[in-house]
Amino acid sequence: MKNKTVITGAGGFLGKAIARNLLERGDDVYSFSRNFYPELESMGVKQFTGDLSDPKAVENACKGMDVVFHVAAKAGVWGKWKDYYDTNVTGTKNIIDACLNNSSTYLVHTSSPSVIFNGTDMEGVNESVPYPSLYHAPYPETKALAEKMVIDAVFSSHLKAVILRPHLIWGPGDNHLLPGIIARAKRLKKVGDGTNRVDTIYIDNAADAHILAADKLKLNPSISGNVYFISQDEPVRLWDMVDNLLDAAGLPPVKGSVSAKTAETAGWLLEKFYNLAGTSKEPPMTRFMAKELATSHWFDISRAKEDLGYTPKVSTKKGLENLKKWLNR
Repeated sequence: MKNKTVITGAGGFLGKAIARNLLERGDDVYSFSRNFYPELESMGVKQFTGDLSDPKAVENACKGMDVVFHVAAKAGVWGKWKDYYDTNVTGTKNIIDACLNNSSTYLVHTSSPSVIFNGTDMEGVNESVPYPSLYHAPYPETKALAEKMVIDAVFSSHLKAVILRPHLIWGPGDNHLLPGIIARAKRLKKVGDGTNRVDTIYIDNAADAHILAADKLKLNPSISGNVYFISQDEPVRLWDMVDNLLDAAGLPPVKGSVSAKTAETAGWLLEKFYNLAGTSKEPPMTRFMAKELATSHWFDISRAKEDLGYTPKVSTKKGLENLKKWLNR
């Protein structure tokens, strides 16, 4: 059956991939973003423009939709709390309200494993891990608040929704992770002993998981309120993956290292300095970044396999080959 769907942030990396896959199977696809994107128009995506913090604009974009993919968020490790809150929390509240006003609408909410990151190694953990009591950056904290709102709305107001937690999305078209690594390539140093393993997810697999989640939610509303980790199901050493991404871009591997303690101390000092300076520029290191780079964080995706039928169709090896071809096109 043809769905009428809207994707918040369809002009971004993940949102565009979801849109492309939905169009290929014949869905009627809309975008809700701050800007108008000619590329989306050429793909056949109809566009609403507006801000997530504007409830009327959000309501207008979601009205009459069968499925809402709420992908848009303010990401990053540095910035004003209000900016993160307005987009990630207020924006999600407006999405929830809009979905509730359309009782036939299903919501797939994109979250992040960072919402449960407590600064220590997380190896093979599942969705039962609780939220930490302290966060060192506004992104994971506001994403956690948003996630909790979605879950609360499921049980208090009968919202039909599931939550996905993709980790480190990469692949052709990446406009966030890979550009950041390339920009820092000359000054990158390994943080910690280099043995920490992490989950990643190739872009096509991430998009596939979102569409599976929407389809399964419609078929089986009893999964509403569930949270799902999604990944390559193949934890890799973080710094090996960084080197692989650099290699795909034709750059040499990372040389040199610093201890986790040194990186965290540097992050604390840089945060103090940048706050005193009142600059919006992102510090080269923060406490949150230091902990993320030095620890293991990979997850049990059994629930996504069982409930959603998710398995990564594109292997990491194949994904890296695709990325290299795209970078050298």
